[in-house]
Amino acid sequence: MNKKLFALVVAALFATPSAYAAAKHADALETCMKAAQAKHPGNVQTLEAEIAKGKAIYEFDIRTQDGKEWEVECDAKSGKVIEEEEEVTANDARFTSKARLSMEEARKAALAIHAGEVLETEYAIESDGSISYEFDIKTANGKEMEVEIDAVTGKLDEEPEEEIYQIGEEK
Repeated sequence: MNKKLFALVVAALFATPSAYAAAKHADALETCMKAAQAKHPGNVQTLEAEIAKGKAIYEFDIRTQDGKEWEVECDAKSGKVIEEEEEVTANDARFTSKARLSMEEARKAALAIHAGEVLETEYAIESDGSISYEFDIKTANGKEMEVEIDAVTGKLDEEPEEEIYQIGEEK
């Protein structure tokens, strides 16, 4: 009987930290989802968990009632929205009128930072009105990195983010 009780206690000790971590993750995700929805109410199309500058973040792609697509990033620890940008089409006049760099030039700049295969390209208008190309790149070691290149200067717009997982499908 004591051996069974001991086995149960040991199992509970090992199960509790992972159950606690899962509950904490779920709480952080829910907090961030509410914060993102408060900024841009609509349907969440995708959710990505990423690491940026050593911090865990959640990225939500949200389609609002007016048909706009928003990318909202939230710090998983604080639950605060840290970035918002509107995703637009390649021929959106608000993007093309300001862009000084072609998509191909920006692609080359992104691949110089993280070599690999470009899986997706997005066109973004930042909350301050600046524009950027975003590239999802699968590297040789299998990691997926999001690299953002300023469409005017051709410089890295922000530190690349490593995608941990994605739920949902991009447009």
